[in-house]
Formats: sequence, C-alpha cells, structure tokens
Amino acid sequence: MTNKTFTILAIMLGLFISAAADAQTAKITPDGTYMYERRDTCDLFLDVYDPADGSETTYMGIEKPTVLFMFGGGFIQGTRDDKSYNSWFRMLTENGYRVVSIDYRLGLKGSTKVGIAQVNVLDKAIHMAVEDLFSATNFILDNADQFGVSADNIVISGSSAGAIAAMQAEYEVANRTAWASVLPEGFNYAGVMSFSGAILSREGLVDYKSAPCPTLMLHGTSDKLVPYRQIKVFKLGFFGGGKLVKRFQKFGYNYNMYHFMDYGHEVAGSMSTTLDLQLKFLECNVMQKKMRIVEAWISDPDVWKGTGPQSRKELYGN
Repeated sequence: MTNKTFTILAIMLGLFISAAADAQTAKITPDGTYMYERRDTCDLFLDVYDPADGSETTYMGIEKPTVLFMFGGGFIQGTRDDKSYNSWFRMLTENGYRVVSIDYRLGLKGSTKVGIAQVNVLDKAIHMAVEDLFSATNFILDNADQFGVSADNIVISGSSAGAIAAMQAEYEVANRTAWASVLPEGFNYAGVMSFSGAILSREGLVDYKSAPCPTLMLHGTSDKLVPYRQIKVFKLGFFGGGKLVKRFQKFGYNYNMYHFMDYGHEVAGSMSTTLDLQLKFLECNVMQKKMRIVEAWISDPDVWKGTGPQSRKELYGN
C-alpha cells in the first residue's frame, strides 16, 4: 500500500458525493430537528422523518424498525439533509419506516493528503463519526417514547463514509470496545445496511467477539475509493465488503451481500434503486429474525439509472 493509495481513498472519496440520479430527487421535510450533542467544535443535529400518513408501520404484525442514516462525503464534506437523499427517505417513509438522518463531525475536513504515514488521521476521523453515532443513538434511546422508537429496533445505515462509520460502529459494539462502552449494557442495533462500506482494523483480519447483528452489504467490485476487497500492510487493514463477507461466511453470521459486478463507487448512491433488496432484508432478517443468507453477483444497468419499483406493493403486489 502506497501513500498514493490512501490519498486516493481519502481525497477522491471526499470529492464523491453519493447521490441518486437527479430524476429520483423528491422533496421531503423532516417532522422534527433536534440537537443531540454539543461538541467543542460544533453542535450536532438530527432530522426525524416519521412514517408517511397512511403507510403500513408493521409487517406481519411486527413493528418496522427505525433507520438511522449517516451521509457520505469521505469525512471531508456532506450534510445530513443533502437533497440527493430525499428520494430514498421518501420511499422508506412511504413504506412505513421512520428515518433519522444525523450530523457527524468531518474529521478529514480541510485535508489535502492522507497517506500511509497519516493513517492515524483516517482512523481518528472514522472513530469521531462512530462516537457521534453512539451519541445520537443514546439521544434517541433517551427520547424513545417521544420519537415512537423501540430501543431494540434501530437499524444503522450509511453511504460511503457513512457506511464505513456504520460498519465500524457495529464492529465496536460486537467487540465491546471502549468506544461502545457509552451505550447501554447489552445494547445492539437490530441491523446494519452498508452502501459501499468498510472496516479499519489494526489487529489483522476482522474478528467479532460476538456475532454482529444482521448485516446488508452492497459493494461494487470495481470500487477504487472504498476498497471492495482490502488494503493491508502487516496488521493494519482496511477491509471492504468483498473481504468482510468471507468472515461472515466462515463464522456463520446473518448477512446479505450483493456484489455489483464491474460497478465502482456509484453503488454508494444506489439506495433508491436497490430498495427491493433493502425491504427484503428488513422484513426477513431484521423483523422476522430469519437466518436468511443471500450472496449474489449482480449486473443491473438500472441500479444507477434510477428506474425500478419504489414500494413494496410495486415489488411484490401486496
């Protein structure tokens, strides 16, 4: 791994704003905005989007989870309310899900070079985002009744840098690290949805001391920004979906993995066009707690075009 490799990873990733096609953008207004944490450098807010009026908030009598989302932007840029996410937020709420989109500190903001010698900077940025995610989680748990959220029914999700933070957060929870000690004892998320995410490890291959929660991973096999497989030097490694899935296979964890053949980092912005995969994962793996293992290699030109069904009824006819 060279300095250039990490420079491409951190700088070019920061220039990529994960977004669905403009045609998919649809205005949606949050039902509430709340400050969840005050840091030395900034105040952090979250937006709550309640399920749409008339939407079905249960599936087979089971309450649908809250989806907590972290935006992309390479830890350099991005906002919780970027209009490129509107379409996906709207689709989820119209399908009966509550969405919470959060701020987090941009630990690489202003960076011009992040090479192997600066890996500590990338590590710090990732864990700053994880720390903020855990603070947002605690705020939601403390106000669960007000928000209509069940403490054991929160799914974390993220695009690009946000997906890295979400995957890293579950890694910290499953390993009961000091980072996760701020969460209530015994707490875990109901699921993770990662759109082009990865995990940074300083201890070699990723190992979970306890099984991670059900995990949905989508990753382009030609992703050059967040590595599909890995970047590794000795025990230092940055592991993408194509490598992480092998660990999930080996230890029998609950996962869905979609390898998008010959796609690059655009998969990070495919939330609206892969809704069908998300709904099945949420309904089966999360809500029904089924050990439904899916691994698929997909070549689908519609993933980026923004075509395809937008609701469960369109997908399954019920």
